[in-house]
Amino acid sequence: MEEFLTDRLKTQEYFLNMGPQHPATHGVLMLLLKLDGEIIQNVELDLGYIHRSIEKMCERDTYKQIIHLTDRLDYLSSHMNNEAVCLLVEDALNIEVADRIKVIRTMMSELSRISSHVLWWGVMGMDIGALTTFMYGFREREMINDIFEETCGARLTMNYNVIGGVRYDLHENFAKRVKDFITHFRKKLPEYDKLLSNNIIFQKRLEGIGYISKEDAVAYGLNGPTARGSGVSCDVRKIHPYSAYDRVEFEEILFPEGDSYARYRVRIREMWESLSILEQLVDKIPEGEHRVKTKAVIKLPEGDFLQRVESARGDFGVYVKSDGQKFPYRLKFRSPGFANLTALNKMAKGLKIADLVAILSTIDIVVPDIDR
Repeated sequence: MEEFLTDRLKTQEYFLNMGPQHPATHGVLMLLLKLDGEIIQNVELDLGYIHRSIEKMCERDTYKQIIHLTDRLDYLSSHMNNEAVCLLVEDALNIEVADRIKVIRTMMSELSRISSHVLWWGVMGMDIGALTTFMYGFREREMINDIFEETCGARLTMNYNVIGGVRYDLHENFAKRVKDFITHFRKKLPEYDKLLSNNIIFQKRLEGIGYISKEDAVAYGLNGPTARGSGVSCDVRKIHPYSAYDRVEFEEILFPEGDSYARYRVRIREMWESLSILEQLVDKIPEGEHRVKTKAVIKLPEGDFLQRVESARGDFGVYVKSDGQKFPYRLKFRSPGFANLTALNKMAKGLKIADLVAILSTIDIVVPDIDR
């Protein structure tokens, strides 16, 4: 009888394809899982399903044309991605933009950060099984998207930043609508905690799951909220301030626990900080032009140029090697999601498939940002 029970309880090692078309992979991504029963032994990433050769496309386009292609990377951080290219060119050509432009860019970036984080929060709950969060998150996201649409005519792929400034000046309703949103969201963020953050079932699904130490986070090159959930200080807005980040006070959110719940809490707290940044700037938008005149054809001097910004998912970098022509000789994007995803096997080994879904959500991947 004992031998019979032992045989019945034996597990078998096998492989499972998770994706590429799977709702929990947040895009066209395939994970090859090596399993012992339901326990994950290894996670192997299979990328390339949405590869579009964007970096090579940029090398045949002018610097002004490159900007809109960055919308198609992390499409939830399109303002920040656009800004990175503009800042690189402006720095290379010593173009000094007006304070009004710097403040507008910073406010649009922080609105984008909140918009991205509320979408992540809604999907995070849905991945775990809390379907209501998706509706709550989109309620706030729509308010921000309405501000974007009124300002630049787009709701997702903005292409609002241009070299030397922003494409259009602010709409006359901009300040009022931002203030209305701040007032609204300050009341609604506590609902997020009541509905999800403080839910004991949700906490048990995340606490101690997907752990990665501070040392391993640094070794894997993790960045953004994923790294800050392991206590790694890496916020580009603090380390290398750009635009108007040197004139506002905000806290870099760090949690040392290194688990999925810590990564979750980082993003919740970051939304409070983004609200604070908006509040500090909305009544202090300087007067002036929204755009500096630039040449029709822009050529960078020969050399190497690098610009980093803090997108909603982390450290987004643009590297350009110029030979003095109107096209970059070589262009490389350093996307935050790619580095963060490389630690997935480290986080998930020894856990169950349901835990892997939760971990993926707390990394907050956007696959086009990873597979360019």
